[in-house]
Amino acid sequence: MAKRSFIPQFPLRGDAAPEHGAGGASPSRTLIEQTYATLRDDIVEGRLAPGGKLRVEHLRTQYAVGAGTLREALTRLVSDALVTAEGQRGFRVAPIAIEELEDITRLRVQIEIEALRQSIRVGDAQWRAALAGAYAALSAEEQPIAPQRRRQWELLNLRFHETLLSGHASPWTLRVLRLLSRHSERYRSYAMGLPGSVRDVHAEHTEIFELAMAGQDARAALALEAHIRATPDLLIRALREGRAVLPGHGSA
Repeated sequence: MAKRSFIPQFPLRGDAAPEHGAGGASPSRTLIEQTYATLRDDIVEGRLAPGGKLRVEHLRTQYAVGAGTLREALTRLVSDALVTAEGQRGFRVAPIAIEELEDITRLRVQIEIEALRQSIRVGDAQWRAALAGAYAALSAEEQPIAPQRRRQWELLNLRFHETLLSGHASPWTLRVLRLLSRHSERYRSYAMGLPGSVRDVHAEHTEIFELAMAGQDARAALALEAHIRATPDLLIRALREGRAVLPGHGSA
């Protein structure tokens, strides 16, 4: 019996993939989910600085929620490794470092390349149709990527990448990669603002899409690897040339 494609579903909002069943959520649970999503976006997009102290009393006012809701949302972010807990001393935004980005990149390459090859080999007509739809939606947002629409682009970018891998059903692969993607986005958000950075992301996505649709799994895998490595390569080059410094690591 042929394996069925696992086509991920995404709401287009800050919380890219709900982790609780619909319909039975209590109002307090919904508020925790909203607070978690807002805090996560603020960390990923740099509005809450890496290494910064997260003071519950201050955040209560900023996010207009209770201390219990904040602590539950922050505890979830600890599980995502976006926040660190300091025992009785509270919470901090997880720091960022080029070594972490390199580690994330290695893991993404190892997992995504094999997942893509498997997806192309067994992907059916439903998968190809979903991939074509995800590519079309993404293309509409990245020619070019407007700064004020970057969050929408990130969600569509996630949809495209996860749909690429969904021809071969592996929900655990997608769960692991979603966690890595949240951390990659922290660095990508910073890299996209670097002065003098020249990169045609749409051309990269187009090459991967066309090779995947043509069933050329080996070439598609090479194109995807180059695409994944592009962000760390840009950052490392900028750091070595003195054009940038990571937040929380002093001034350029």
